[in-house]
Amino acid sequence: MTSRRTDAPGDGEQPSSGPGVPTGGARRPQRKSVLLRLDPAVHDALARWAGDDLRSVNAQIEMLLRRALDDAGRLPRDVRPPRGPGRPRGS
Repeated sequence: MTSRRTDAPGDGEQPSSGPGVPTGGARRPQRKSVLLRLDPAVHDALARWAGDDLRSVNAQIEMLLRRALDDAGRLPRDVRPPRGPGRPRGS
């Protein structure tokens, strides 16, 4: 049995130079990694939708979760705005 790292940077993120500090020097907390199991048909639908919106599947899922939290009145006030389109700085 092999072990898997679950704290690796994901979806275009750069490794940080310290806890919660990206290599660019700006203070932005590290993003959480989540293992999500999906029905293959749901994943395919998300991938098509993400492609239509020029997003990755991860970005599409985050956008949908943020929208659902906001609609339910549960989006924290201190949540950072989503990243802008394109590659993260320093990539």
